[in-house]
Amino acid sequence: MFTVSNERFEELAAEALASLPAELAAMMENVAVIVEDQAQGRSLFGLYEGVPLTQRGPMSYSGVMPDRITLYQSTICRYCDDEIDVMRQVRKTVIHEVAHHFGISDPRLEELGWA
Repeated sequence: MFTVSNERFEELAAEALASLPAELAAMMENVAVIVEDQAQGRSLFGLYEGVPLTQRGPMSYSGVMPDRITLYQSTICRYCDDEIDVMRQVRKTVIHEVAHHFGISDPRLEELGWA
């Protein structure tokens, strides 16, 4: 297990988001990325909660709270040996959860190597 400060973890998350292709980042809509220590009762690196872009429509998506991508710092760090591992896992987790925002399923992410 390797730990980083909360500030450094948030920097790594921001760097991962900034590394997304500009075309994709521009299409992200009404989504907040937050960091928490760990998921309650589950061992998750991250979690997407919301309505994927592929399921939004003018009649079904109005006046809603932002979608939420949560990164779980302690869980990610628990599986890492150094800061490089943390950086890689944060990036992989961000890409995985952003993919859910775009409507990509877990089975498809597995096929692509991002599960």
